[in-house]
Amino acid sequence: MFKAVMICALFGLALAAVHQPQPQHVEHHVVGHPDDVHAEVLSRKDDVRADGFDASLETSNHITRQDSGDEHGNIQGSYGWISPEGQHIEIKFVADENGYQPTGDAIPAVPEHVARTLAWNAAHSHEEVAHHVHH
Repeated sequence: MFKAVMICALFGLALAAVHQPQPQHVEHHVVGHPDDVHAEVLSRKDDVRADGFDASLETSNHITRQDSGDEHGNIQGSYGWISPEGQHIEIKFVADENGYQPTGDAIPAVPEHVARTLAWNAAHSHEEVAHHVHH
């Protein structure tokens, strides 16, 4: 039995080696400008202290980042880039005990029904929510 399994395994390996699929050409679509791969850092600042940090970055292809944080883990800042359509995109953010909160024209607005639900959830305790769910 062992010899039969070994013969089948070797036969399978031989067939696999003979019938390997040919590599297919995959077309890669690059988002952005072709020169982005050659972008250089124009300026960079990293100041880390016991009471927080300040950091910034600017590249030759118009990518920017600026942020600062405190000793409690709260961070605020912004980042930006030029979209493939040529539009300057800037996102400002705060990250604190309430989570990551980005703002900017490129971020879609929260639908009204979702905003009402979030407001209702924030205004009611977990016990009240559990009561409504179970009754």
